[in-house]
Amino acid sequence: MKAAVIGLGVEGKKALNSLLKHNWEVYGTDLNVNISLDNLPISLAGVDISPQKDKISFTKENLSIDLGFNDQERIESSDAVVLSPSIWGSRIAEHYRNSHKLLCDIITKHRDIFTIGVTGTNGKTTTVSMIKEILENAGKKVLVGGNAGGGFEGYYDLILEAENGDYDVLLVEVCDMTVGFCSYCFDFDLIALTNMGNDHMDVHGSMDGYKNSLKEFFKGKTIFINENQEYKEEFEEVAKSAIEYGETEYDLELFGKFNKLNAGLSEAIANHIDGNHFKIDKSIIKDSLENFKPVKGRLEVLKLNDCEIYIGKSDNSDAIKPILEEVDFTAVFVGTPRHNENHRLDILNEVVKANPEAIILFPGLEDTLDQAKYRLNSLDYKGRVEIANNLDEIIAFVAEFSHEKAILIGGNGQENIIKIQDRLKQICDSCNSKEKKLLFE
Repeated sequence: MKAAVIGLGVEGKKALNSLLKHNWEVYGTDLNVNISLDNLPISLAGVDISPQKDKISFTKENLSIDLGFNDQERIESSDAVVLSPSIWGSRIAEHYRNSHKLLCDIITKHRDIFTIGVTGTNGKTTTVSMIKEILENAGKKVLVGGNAGGGFEGYYDLILEAENGDYDVLLVEVCDMTVGFCSYCFDFDLIALTNMGNDHMDVHGSMDGYKNSLKEFFKGKTIFINENQEYKEEFEEVAKSAIEYGETEYDLELFGKFNKLNAGLSEAIANHIDGNHFKIDKSIIKDSLENFKPVKGRLEVLKLNDCEIYIGKSDNSDAIKPILEEVDFTAVFVGTPRHNENHRLDILNEVVKANPEAIILFPGLEDTLDQAKYRLNSLDYKGRVEIANNLDEIIAFVAEFSHEKAILIGGNGQENIIKIQDRLKQICDSCNSKEKKLLFE
């Protein structure tokens, strides 16, 4: 089978790799010649390269890639077309949707599986992981994935994997920017909304624009919404039915009221499924949530010397605000966003309101340290501002503050935050081992 992948952003590259994994012959194309080739199965030593003016072509075994142009004949001769979700609203997307050549229309087993979608600004990955744990502990075979930004293999990997196994449930993390794409590709039985926050405003334009995209997504569906959710009545009007949830009463190993809400949402979905679709004993729900461990890269608390280190991705102002409201931090480390994501610098507005003694900036998704420093100057922050350019410098600052009560490491850059998390765990484990050794000597 031959597939054409149009658009080689994060989702496009994930789709290309998934297709190759499932033994498809793949043609990938992107009009941008300067895209990163990271995470693609290409070694420049092992491929034929044909450079032209503003155009580059790669060929290797069952993979061909054109950058700077599209080979329309190769696209049209493919058995299936894969579109990056970022171009879903374009004319080219409409063309291939009408031609019924999209991959999700060519292979369709995924649409026959009971499907739960989890969308929202924050908490999606944690909520998806909680629901997965409950379902698997109840003996269900679950296929989970979706939003590549959440650390999964992408939406197309779900579609391809669904063809190969006998799954009871398809569990999809739906990025708030891809609800239109997902609404077309998947047949959702239940849709959960974690929250709505100040992120991706470059796409939504405003909270009203975000609300309208969700209303379209929720039409005729069974939805789960927070009992205090803004626009709740408007969402309930368009939905088939709406089920409210609040904070769980179970004791969690996770920090924060926001995780109590994530667990409350997972509990509400499990309770709804029980008796309506599958049998899930209440004790399984309780045990699954009370023993749930933090997802890698998401907020967890480490102990070093006298200090509690709160560390995890919190890449918008609505993600970091509840953390700052619950704990008084001496120092806050903030990973910086991409150059075109000025709205994410609103994180610093919330940090300045909390008024820690020090703010340490580090490159998160991109090195936008100058923009972050300019924002802090405009906010008239009077505390200490430091720059940590790399992991070793970040660890040095952590050591400096390790005798304070609490510090926070968050902001943007999930991969970098995971590296910091892993290094700190090694250090904490080493310190704990030395303390135990001294106790027994």
